[in-house]
Amino acid sequence: MAIMVSVLASGSRGNATFVRTERVRLLIDAGLSRKEIAKRLEAIGEDPDGIDAVLVTHEHNDHASGVRTLVKELPLTAYLTWGTGRALQASEFELNGSRITTIIPGVAFTIGDADIVPFRVPHDAAEPVAFSITSGGVKITQLTDVGYMPDHVAARLSGSHMLILESNHDLEMLRVGPYPWNLKQRLMGRHGHLSNYAVGRFIREQYDGMAEHV
Repeated sequence: MAIMVSVLASGSRGNATFVRTERVRLLIDAGLSRKEIAKRLEAIGEDPDGIDAVLVTHEHNDHASGVRTLVKELPLTAYLTWGTGRALQASEFELNGSRITTIIPGVAFTIGDADIVPFRVPHDAAEPVAFSITSGGVKITQLTDVGYMPDHVAARLSGSHMLILESNHDLEMLRVGPYPWNLKQRLMGRHGHLSNYAVGRFIREQYDGMAEHV
């Protein structure tokens, strides 16, 4: 496969996914400390100092808490939307104009041999996106932190050889569980997180079956 993917962390304590093509090494999100990201990269045989870019989906701490340190201490570029950059106060940790690149949802860009498409997703953040990455004819799409599956998002998943999807909660367990009601409402809302049922319905009704890995 032209792309290697390793999910370094997933969940409320931090999210980060490593993507390697023949020419570039990327992170999708950096919701861990630099030290912890380095530890997990080394565990899969990767040099932490070899990361070319971090693609930031949105500003919530479990996805972006490590971005500031990575940009300050490593020769990489952070790619994020204007809304996410504003929420993170990215101008305060930008060392020079080349270290922060503002991206536009729906507008593709290229890093080395990776063609990347950011696309809007419904989530309770300033300007959240998900990413599809294509290299060497192989397409991967990661979709996390999304409240529901609108048609334009489902369309972006089509043709993917690998899908990384969040399946966040069982609806009934969430309803009767110990979380406070406001958190339950957030998780179940249209700008919260996908339930197991919603992911299952997508697989049944909209998934094109192309992915070798889900």
